[in-house]
Amino acid sequence: MASRGGCTHTRPVSKRDYYEVLGVPRGASPDQLKKAFRTLARELHPDRNPDDPAAEAQFKEAAEAYQVLSDPTQRERYDRFGHAAFDQSGGPGPGDFSGFGEIFEGLIGEMFGGRRKKRRGQDVEVEVEVSFEAAALGAEETLKVTKPVPCATCEGTGAKPGTAVRTCNQCDGKGEVRFQKRLFATSRTCPACEGSGKKIETPCKSCRGAGHVQGEEEMAIRIPPGVEDGATRTVRGAGSPGPGGTGDLLVTIRVKPHPLFERDGADVLCTVPVSFPQAVLGDTLDVPTLEGQVRMKLPPATQSGKVFRLRGKGIPVYGGMGKGDQLVTVLVEVPEKVNRKQRKLIADLAEEMGTETHPQRQSFLTKLKDLLE
Repeated sequence: MASRGGCTHTRPVSKRDYYEVLGVPRGASPDQLKKAFRTLARELHPDRNPDDPAAEAQFKEAAEAYQVLSDPTQRERYDRFGHAAFDQSGGPGPGDFSGFGEIFEGLIGEMFGGRRKKRRGQDVEVEVEVSFEAAALGAEETLKVTKPVPCATCEGTGAKPGTAVRTCNQCDGKGEVRFQKRLFATSRTCPACEGSGKKIETPCKSCRGAGHVQGEEEMAIRIPPGVEDGATRTVRGAGSPGPGGTGDLLVTIRVKPHPLFERDGADVLCTVPVSFPQAVLGDTLDVPTLEGQVRMKLPPATQSGKVFRLRGKGIPVYGGMGKGDQLVTVLVEVPEKVNRKQRKLIADLAEEMGTETHPQRQSFLTKLKDLLE
């Protein structure tokens, strides 16, 4: 602003309230402050806004606000005197991040690729086919898995036999390197050794320095009771090796169809055919279950499609919470071929029985007659 006499005066730019900068109330907890700063940092970080000076300025403003409010002593002074608390005391100002490096790296480093874990080995995926009974009751299956296995030539070191494995001189064996990135220091996986912390001068010819080769390993897998088709079992540490540890083995379970049983959750479904005389007069049936045959009483006048429940003869609920039932559907079978004598006997029986012995058919015919009239 121009004043009289041609002199120019500039008013100091007033700082925004630190709580307003972070978007939190004055009584915000340390966790609320941290969460608010993380949110702003993700949005305004200079690496995400390389050509936006305004975003970088807002980022520094937020960092300054969090630096003060995250320190109990400085926050108390700020709450009492506002920005004036630091005017004469060498307190933080715009762009002043002294003493803030560790806090800043701890909050932002991981969000923007700072400290990274060493690369873990890849997971190995396989499928195993099991019987209906094995999936229902549980079993132990042996399978052969094609995966990286330790190299027999170098015994897994990756170095030619008789040669040394040296410490990586770029990261001093730490597996990560530190460097300054704009406002703070970050750590990343060492590009020279890929996080292993080692350098192989003369690689093994068999594995070319990897320390492992493709091979086949036989292992036993436990199939838990009640597992369903398509479920995946995870075997920790049975996958491919890597600088940050071995991956996992992911086993997808495929259940073979059963000739007699079907599954509905924890219940087993089974259809049992019976003859017309058995359905009319009743009988005792041998019914297959997962645990062997059981005797089931078939009462007289059983209709086709009638379902009987065998309690506790189903599949164990996954996790050990009881067992399902077996549902037995009775199917009255009609003979496909009859001889002359049998035909006459059936005709005589039908005439003798009349319609009174077939209440469902009689009801149907009555309803049909009413509909036509």
